[in-house]
Amino acid sequence: MPTESLDLTRPLPDGATLAPDDFAAPAPAAAADSAAHAASTAPASAFRAPRPGRVSHGTGFWLGAVTFLVIMAYTTVPTTLWSLYQQRDGFTTFSITIAFAAYAAGVVVSLFLAGHLGDTLGRRRLLIPAIVLELVSAGIFLVWPDLAGLITARVISGLGIGMATATLTAHLLDLHLGSRPDASPVRGQIVSGVANLGGFGVGAVVAGMLAEWAPGALVTPFVVFVVLLLLALVAVAVVPETARIPRIREPYRPQRVRVPVGTRGRFLLAGGIAFAGFAVLGLFTSLVPSFVGGELHIASRAASGAVVFVAFAAAALAQVAVRPLGLRAQVGLGVALFVVGLVVLTTVVATGGSLVAFLVGGVIGGAGSGVLFKSALAVAGSLADAAHRGEVLAGIFLLGYIGLTIPVVGLGVATLSVSLVAALTGFATVISVIALATGVPLVVALGRAARARG
Repeated sequence: MPTESLDLTRPLPDGATLAPDDFAAPAPAAAADSAAHAASTAPASAFRAPRPGRVSHGTGFWLGAVTFLVIMAYTTVPTTLWSLYQQRDGFTTFSITIAFAAYAAGVVVSLFLAGHLGDTLGRRRLLIPAIVLELVSAGIFLVWPDLAGLITARVISGLGIGMATATLTAHLLDLHLGSRPDASPVRGQIVSGVANLGGFGVGAVVAGMLAEWAPGALVTPFVVFVVLLLLALVAVAVVPETARIPRIREPYRPQRVRVPVGTRGRFLLAGGIAFAGFAVLGLFTSLVPSFVGGELHIASRAASGAVVFVAFAAAALAQVAVRPLGLRAQVGLGVALFVVGLVVLTTVVATGGSLVAFLVGGVIGGAGSGVLFKSALAVAGSLADAAHRGEVLAGIFLLGYIGLTIPVVGLGVATLSVSLVAALTGFATVISVIALATGVPLVVALGRAARARG
């Protein structure tokens, strides 16, 4: 999944500033929390000097971007392979959703327990074990390829992603500003967002092509990504450390969730659109290949991977494209694209339409999902001051990951008693209602707030 980039607690490097609309989903590295506030007021002597790398900050930025893409791409390698496991072992669509939910559970646990530690331990110290966890996950897929092994591998992968995405997002921003001290943070934000969401799409399409045309459909994709992850490990080892590590560490605490009194209405509306956006991205990384193969009768795993790729590519590019728009316009556009995309996808599956039409639905729905989550982060980021913003954003991610798991698992449960088409229709109806019921009032609330400010 989409993990989603997941920085709840990351401060901006010294001197960088951020407007509320600069939050890029799902990578809010721009969120400053209490650690950032403390870092900005503490004397320089309170921190250890970051260790230099073997490459410059500029080169390190691009090595970090490629590393980010590879790590996120690995997480969607199984997406186009689930149907092969299903055919081989005979497990149900519900089993696929459980394996997918296991990944999301791992991400949430890691995100709240370790995702914020890059500030105090160092970026590289957190990234290296995170990549090692992805390598362990790939190894389990290779040597223990039954359902229990698949679930275990997905949990471990989620644990690594929860550590890596937040840290890499902040690391890329640090490296960007380290190589261009007077530059805006926008380039770093855009590249990290595209690497994150784009990685999900790349992993699915590469695995699909390897499974379609290379020998060993359930082996070769993982072997290829083991090599790529090992190269990513080398890349992390040579880039400069950018975190200002405190000489005296504060006692450990998990990431907290706290929403200021008086803003909880807008927070819940923002959480609703995040829930909806993540639900559809979860659908694409779990069951869409089953729809392509089972309902559209297209057996090509490369085609299934292409559908996932275009959805995530659309999500990433849409986030960049809507930056000039105001926040109200972003929410309204995101809701419209989201609902239209779901209608198209459901209609194509129900009528046995063409792959091209399904791709169009994926592009529209993916774009809507990306814009909705970006907007949710921007709204949440505006509800608290810099010292507590990370605590609010943590709540948005919690609601987002609930959306990533529960609706897809519910869809899987529904397939035990109704057809896949009926289950998808119910899923699309419920998620569309949630998007409309939270997105439309949010547009109204944002308009009212804008008028109150004059």
